[in-house]
Amino acid sequence: MRAVMIYVQHLLGIGHLMRARVIAEALADAGFAVHLVSGGTAIGGRMPRNVNVVQLPPIRVADASFNPLRDAGFTPIDDAYREARRTELLAAYDAARPDAVLFETFPFGRRQLRFELVPLLERIDATRPRPLVVSSVREILQVQAKPEREREMQEWAARWFDAVLVHGDPRFARFEETYPLAGALAPPVHYTGFVLTPGPRGDGPAPPRDEVVVSAGGGGVGIQHLANALAAQKLSRHGHLTWRVLAGPNIPDEGYRRLMADAAPTAIVERSRADFQALLRRARVSVSQGGYNTVLDVLSSGTRPVIVPFTGNGETEQRERGERLARLNVAVVLDDRALTPQALADAVDDAATRSFARFDFDCEGAAGTAEFFVRALAGGRPATRRTSGS
Repeated sequence: MRAVMIYVQHLLGIGHLMRARVIAEALADAGFAVHLVSGGTAIGGRMPRNVNVVQLPPIRVADASFNPLRDAGFTPIDDAYREARRTELLAAYDAARPDAVLFETFPFGRRQLRFELVPLLERIDATRPRPLVVSSVREILQVQAKPEREREMQEWAARWFDAVLVHGDPRFARFEETYPLAGALAPPVHYTGFVLTPGPRGDGPAPPRDEVVVSAGGGGVGIQHLANALAAQKLSRHGHLTWRVLAGPNIPDEGYRRLMADAAPTAIVERSRADFQALLRRARVSVSQGGYNTVLDVLSSGTRPVIVPFTGNGETEQRERGERLARLNVAVVLDDRALTPQALADAVDDAATRSFARFDFDCEGAAGTAEFFVRALAGGRPATRRTSGS
C-alpha cells in the first residue's frame, strides 16, 4: 500500500487543519496509508477515518502578528522546544516511510517553521527512493510586503518540491494573481477544486430558516466582529430572530463572558459547535469572516451570506476573496476597517431579501487531490500546469 504523509500547522485559526483532515480522509478512501502530522493545538472533533494522526508538541500564536511562536500555554517557545518538535517530526517521517509528502502551505507560508521543515526536507532528499514532495495551498495567497519573500518561496519550491496543488478553481482565482512569480516557478501547478468539508445530507423537509448565525472561525481575532453583531441585532429589522453568536475556541474566557453580558434576550452566545454546517442550513442569514473553510461552508448551505473579511495586521487573503465574492454577487461583503453595528445591521437586512447568484465552481477538491496522488504515484509524472477551465 502506498503511503502519504501530510504536514499541517495551524497557528491562529483552524482552517488549515480542517482542510488537511478532509484531504487525509479522501486519500485514505482512495487506498493510501495516510499519516497526518499536526503541529497546532488539538481541537477535538471527529478524527479522519483510517488515518494515523501524529500530534507534535503544539505551537500557536497570540495574535495576527504571528510572532512570537508560543506553546499551548502561550509561553514563547525556546530552542529546547524546537529541538523536541524537530525530533518528533523526523521520527514520524521515518516511521511512516511515505511515498509522498504533502506540505500544507509551505513554502508559500510558515517560514517561521523552517527550524523543523528544512531538516525534514533534507531527510526526504536523502531518502532512496526519494518520495514525491508536494505543496498544498489555498486558492488565494497572502500578498507579501517584501518582494524578497516571494523570491525565497520560488527558490525553496525549485529546490525541494515536485508539484504545487492549488485548492481552488482557476475560474475563481488564478495562482499567479496572488503569487507574481508563478510563471517562473519550477514545479508545475495543479488546480484541484475547492476542498469542501462534507456536511449533513439535505434529505427531508427543509428546516425553518429562523436564525442569524454569526461566526468568526476558530481563531482568536474575531471578538470585535462578534461584539458588532450583538450590537447590530438591536438595530436590524430582523432583530426579532434568534441571533446565534459562535465564539471560536481561541477567544479567551474573559472575552466570551463579555459577549454573553452584551447579548440581547433573543441572542444566544455559545462556543463554536461541531454541527456548524447544520446550523447554517437553518439560518436565514449567516454573518462570518472571509476564511476559506467558512466561506465554503456558508456558500454551500443555502443561507444568505454577509462576509466581513479580516484585514488586521496587513492580512490580504480574506479581503481578496471577499472582493471576488462581491463581484460575483454571491454574498454581501463589508470592509471590517469601517465596520459599525449600523452598517452590519443594514447588511443583514439587505442579505435577507436580496437575490444572490450561484457559486458555480468546482468544489470536489478533496477527490481532486486524491486523484492527483493516484496518478503521480502510479509511475506517471506529476500533473502539468492546468489552464483556466481545464
